[in-house]
Amino acid sequence: MRFLVQRETLLKPMQMVSGVVERRQTLPILSNVLLEVSARGVALTATDLEVELVAHTPLDGTEGGKATLPARKFMDICRALPENAMIELKIEGDRAVLKSGRSRFVLATLPASEFPNVEEIRTTLSFSVAQNCLKQLIEQTQFAMAQQDVRYYLNGLLLELAPNELRAVATDGHRLAYAQLEAAIDVEENQQIIVPRKGVGELARLLDDVETPVKVQVGTNHIRVITENVVFTSKLIDGRFPDYHRVIPQAADKVVTSDRETIRQALVRTSILTNEKYRSIRLQLEPNTLRVLAHNPEQEEAEEEMAVEYDGTSLEIGFNATYILDALSAVTGENIELRLSDANSCCLIQAQGNPDCKYVVMPMRL
Repeated sequence: MRFLVQRETLLKPMQMVSGVVERRQTLPILSNVLLEVSARGVALTATDLEVELVAHTPLDGTEGGKATLPARKFMDICRALPENAMIELKIEGDRAVLKSGRSRFVLATLPASEFPNVEEIRTTLSFSVAQNCLKQLIEQTQFAMAQQDVRYYLNGLLLELAPNELRAVATDGHRLAYAQLEAAIDVEENQQIIVPRKGVGELARLLDDVETPVKVQVGTNHIRVITENVVFTSKLIDGRFPDYHRVIPQAADKVVTSDRETIRQALVRTSILTNEKYRSIRLQLEPNTLRVLAHNPEQEEAEEEMAVEYDGTSLEIGFNATYILDALSAVTGENIELRLSDANSCCLIQAQGNPDCKYVVMPMRL
C-alpha cells in the first residue's frame, strides 16, 4: 500500500474520524484508524464498537491495500507538518513509513484483518433531510441528555419518526428539550429510536450548516447517516423512552412574554450569587413585572427586576438557573414565552408563536 497526498486533503477526514477513537481502549486495535486505499481514493475508518465513522477522500497515484495506524500519533504528525506539505505513506511489513520533505516517521501497524466492522444494517426505514436542519434539531435538544444515569435510556437522544415529521427529545429527569422539523418520512405510525450520547455528539460535529441533503437509514439496532464524504453509524440504545407528552404542560394559564436576551442577561448576572451546588434562583411574578432573586450560604444576594407582559396573579417559584439559561440559549427568536401554572408545576419555555421547540424545567423547592 502506498499513496501520495497533500497534508490538508488527509488532515480533514482524519479529524472527522478521530473523535470516535478513545484514548483508553480495552482492545489495542480500537486505538488505530483503518486506511483502505483503492482506485477511488482512501477510506479512513474509526470505531469504538458503538459508533463508527468512515471518511472518504480522493487520491492520485496510489497502490491499493489496507493497514491500521495509531490514530492519535498519525493525526498529530499530519497536523504538525507545514501547510500544503506533500505526504507519502508506504507500508513496509508491519511498519508504516511516512515521509514529507526532509521529515521521516515510522509507525507500528496492526493487521487490518483484526479491525472490527459494524455488522451490516438491515434497513427498515430510510429518508433524506437537509444537513443544516438535522444539525439544528440535534443542537436544540442534546444539552438536556442525561450523563451516566442508571436509567440508561436517558443517556441518549430520542428520535421519533412520524409521518412527514422528525422529532428529537432529550431529558435528564429535571428538564426536557423537544424540537421537530418537517421531513419526507413515509411511515404509517410513529417509530422511536434512541441514539447514545456519544453518537449524538459525533453526528452534530460532522454535520455542516449547508442545505445539502443527508440520507438517514434506520435499522433494528443501528442508525446510519450518509453525507457526501462521510458515513456515520451508531448502535441504538435498547430501551423504552418515557412518554414525553405527559411532561409538557398543556394547561399552563400564566403566560409571561419578554425579550429573550433581557431575561437571559438578568439570569446570568443573578446566578453569579447562587449556591454553587444547587444554582437555585427565585422568580417573583407581579402584573407586568418579573423579579429574579438569588442568595447563597455567605448571605450574599442578587436581585434583578424587569418589565414583562404578564396579567396574571402573583406567583413565586424556584428553578435551577443553569437549566433555564440552557433553554434560553437554545430558543430561536427574539421574544419568548414562559408558561406556568403554580409554584409546584413545570415551566414551559418556547419562542413566541413558534411551538416547534419546547423546553420544560422542573421547579425547585424554595
